[in-house]
Amino acid sequence: MIKDCQEITVQAVRFPHQRGTVLYACLPCDIETIAGHRTSGAGDKQHLASILWEHFAGMEGSSWTDCRFSNRADLPIQVVHDPLGRPQLLLGECEGPTISFSEGGGKIWAALCPDTSGIGIDAAEPDEFPKEYPFHRVFNAQELQYALRLAGGNSEKAAALLWSVKEAAVKALGCAFHLVDPRQIHVYPSAAEKDGWHTFTVCLSGKALVRFPIAAGRALRVCSLFQEKMWLSIALLNWQLIRTEKPRISRKEIL
Repeated sequence: MIKDCQEITVQAVRFPHQRGTVLYACLPCDIETIAGHRTSGAGDKQHLASILWEHFAGMEGSSWTDCRFSNRADLPIQVVHDPLGRPQLLLGECEGPTISFSEGGGKIWAALCPDTSGIGIDAAEPDEFPKEYPFHRVFNAQELQYALRLAGGNSEKAAALLWSVKEAAVKALGCAFHLVDPRQIHVYPSAAEKDGWHTFTVCLSGKALVRFPIAAGRALRVCSLFQEKMWLSIALLNWQLIRTEKPRISRKEIL
């Protein structure tokens, strides 16, 4: 746990059986409305990206300390997006570490991975999933039963956990729910709880596996933490996937 000069806490999470560390941090969500429409919070996201980049670049043994990035103070940092909305960090004209954003609990969250591995972060609150939510259209029976045990039988809390795991996973894939159906993302327990973190294995099936055949026989890892009345999930994968454009599904559109 590290704090920058503005008292923003940067924290780290390590994934079982995978090298490297993912850093994450958050800022209070300061999103204004203009003519009744919300702004994007782009300034906050750029600020978070800059803080995480500074910590990564300053870490001993970092792969981002070569001559191209030695003068970090003069290096312009941009957060741009691909056609599906996936964020990309640019350091000057060079592609930087992978990054992901989410909003939840009144905050903007960001996670940064030191290499080109896919990274995804998602925050979900139980009150987003009332009892009338169509759980059967989003979650499989086996994964829902396991999540209910972790949530002490609270269906809203269990649904928030599973959604955050699945959303983080598809963000790491680079497509969010533009290209895959939530029920084609399968969540399995894979490691015991450690320091409050639950680790899950996530696999694809059906049309999602047809679209991403490289995922056959492979899984990605997701670490989830319940804090501040919400679930925070971070997904990490390390294989390259091809992306194409398609409309996104949101959790509200399923209702």
